[in-house]
Amino acid sequence: MRYQRLFTNACLATMVPGAAPYGFIGGGAVAVRDGRIGWTGVAKDAPQADEVIDLEGRLVTPALVDCHTHLVFAGDRAGEFERRLAGESYEGIARSGGGITATMTATRAATAAELAALALKRLDALSAEGVGTVEIKSGYGLNFESEINMLKAARTCGLVSGVRVRTTLLTAHAIPPEYAGRSGAYIDEVVIPLVAEAARQGLADAVDAYCEKIAFSPQETRRVFDAAKAAGLPVKLHADQFSDTGGAALAAEYGALSADHLEYTSSEGVAAMSAAGTVAVLLPGAFYALKETQLPPVQALREAGVPMAVATDANPGSSPLLSPLLAANMACTLFGLTVEEALAGVTREGARALGLLNEIGTLESGKRCDLAVWDVEQPAELVQWMGARPLHGRVLNGEWA
Repeated sequence: MRYQRLFTNACLATMVPGAAPYGFIGGGAVAVRDGRIGWTGVAKDAPQADEVIDLEGRLVTPALVDCHTHLVFAGDRAGEFERRLAGESYEGIARSGGGITATMTATRAATAAELAALALKRLDALSAEGVGTVEIKSGYGLNFESEINMLKAARTCGLVSGVRVRTTLLTAHAIPPEYAGRSGAYIDEVVIPLVAEAARQGLADAVDAYCEKIAFSPQETRRVFDAAKAAGLPVKLHADQFSDTGGAALAAEYGALSADHLEYTSSEGVAAMSAAGTVAVLLPGAFYALKETQLPPVQALREAGVPMAVATDANPGSSPLLSPLLAANMACTLFGLTVEEALAGVTREGARALGLLNEIGTLESGKRCDLAVWDVEQPAELVQWMGARPLHGRVLNGEWA
């Protein structure tokens, strides 16, 4: 069989598990047909192709996957950064009208087009670090019109940038001021109808919620998940960030794609995630920015065989981070991941957390040809260096991006 394009003379970190570390192939090549990988292996055994591109010995990985972001919003919360430095807690700022509520006010005042323009600038930063797929959540509008606008803005980002965008409806992110003390009514009147409408319009690929003392209870989260199930949408959950609410186990009960944060997850929650195949998404940017001290149970997750993804959690308040490579570094230095685990976290396991492992995340035949080409000699350099920006270029759907 003859292929359309062959990327050759490369060091391939295929991230296929069970082979050499990183699934490494030295002196490798990738053959492409119709935007998909048709063959990988040692370059001397490569098939014929119409076009041959010499990568001059560069490292090639799957294009990175940032599986947890909040890129669509308006306004900023730099003042809150200063308040936290002065000793105020994230929870205290949120209860005083800051936090998500502050971003809500600015986001409600913006149009979908304005939100998309702002988000595209942030997405550019992720693209510059090799990202080919990104998840973008709503959750700063907290009313019907603004949440729909956020999802439309996220879809627009995918159309304009060429990056694959997965959208997640996170209306159950916080209780807006007009529903203060009436969280149940907010679930009834806003969240559940939005789940149905977002599914009807094809604007959401998944549904998320924030199960925490300052947000929604497990009982309220169940109602959101039941609505998602009725609408045919998979779920994920912000779970156990500041306390053990049983969020990880609840996510697993519903077969969630992922449970994210997990600093206070119990051994029971870990076991439930393992049994359900739910991915643990580690968010070291939020841990660092909020000066948290409770580490997620990485060793327990590892021993239980729970896949661990790593993401930026890019947002204006608790994780103002637009660098997946720095997130990988933090996952190693703060949480104790190995370099291979961290790189798998921003490739293979990030894809798994989005339900896309059959399409992206590893360099294997049949998958979409999304590559990141790096000016480094070995995979560890990607995680070791902070701020280096080692990307040479991206290949998306078999074409240079």
